[in-house]
Amino acid sequence: MKSPELKEGQVLVRTLFLSVDPYMRCRMNDDTGADYLLPWRLEECVDGGGVGVVEASKNQALSVGTSVTSFNWPWQTYDVMDGSLLQKVDPEMVDGHLSYVLGAVGMPGLTAVLGVREKGHVTPGSHQTMVISGAAGACGSIAGQIGRLDGCERVVGICGSDQKCQALVTELGFTAGINYKKGDISSALKEHCPTGIDIYFDNVGGPISDAVISQMNPGGHVILCGQISQYNKDVPYPPPLSEDTQKALCHKNITRERFVVLNYMEKHEEGLVQLSCWVKTGQIKVLETVVKGIENMGGESLLLLFSHVLKCTLHAYCMNCLCLF
Repeated sequence: MKSPELKEGQVLVRTLFLSVDPYMRCRMNDDTGADYLLPWRLEECVDGGGVGVVEASKNQALSVGTSVTSFNWPWQTYDVMDGSLLQKVDPEMVDGHLSYVLGAVGMPGLTAVLGVREKGHVTPGSHQTMVISGAAGACGSIAGQIGRLDGCERVVGICGSDQKCQALVTELGFTAGINYKKGDISSALKEHCPTGIDIYFDNVGGPISDAVISQMNPGGHVILCGQISQYNKDVPYPPPLSEDTQKALCHKNITRERFVVLNYMEKHEEGLVQLSCWVKTGQIKVLETVVKGIENMGGESLLLLFSHVLKCTLHAYCMNCLCLF
């Protein structure tokens, strides 16, 4: 491949991993519902979280061979990018697994650790129960493991298949997994949370969250991270709650606070170091689904995103400088 002419400060990058995430659905709307997210425009290249390597450089801070990442990485094999938009990746931080930058040791992991620690109020020795919806996703799977590490007595995950439930328990150390597509979720919550629920890491919203909040203990905490079940609806973010749920929050003095990880930039470095340590020592397990080939980004990977496949992080892996497979 002939290298394009670079301007001062620019680099040519080759894509290694791209991440497919639920928030991308919001970027298909004219109004994303979030002031920190811009909508995608027709005839423009789709972008998202990505990791790659510098192939040519006119930026003194980024030499050829440097691994880099960006939250606005275009879905293409090569791109000329301004070096100021890229962050260096230390392979040691991710134990050599560059894809972890898009998951456990990246924005999803930061959202999990800072969400739990800033809004969850976990108190070791207090016999607390934490419930996580969207528990098999990149953020939920890490949040549940952090809840356990920080001292929760019971950590219960809600997800959409028996396969995911089994993985939560046998591979990630959750106390139990609930398949919301089978049986009555309220009954399952009572079975697995016999002393009530103290902390709820909410990734989905809707009826699932109504069921969880109805069984929360007085003084509990809802960490409002995402509302995946509402992304196809024309409603504000966060969407309005049912009257019964509003009453439960009020009468039980339950806090429900929106959490945006970008509001805690000063804590990102410390959080990433902690996540790296947990991953490298095996205290946090990482599960990934990898789709090979950028040509599959718009088809196979999007289908997997909303399928029964366990997908703690979902990446399209681009390998070889000319052909993708």
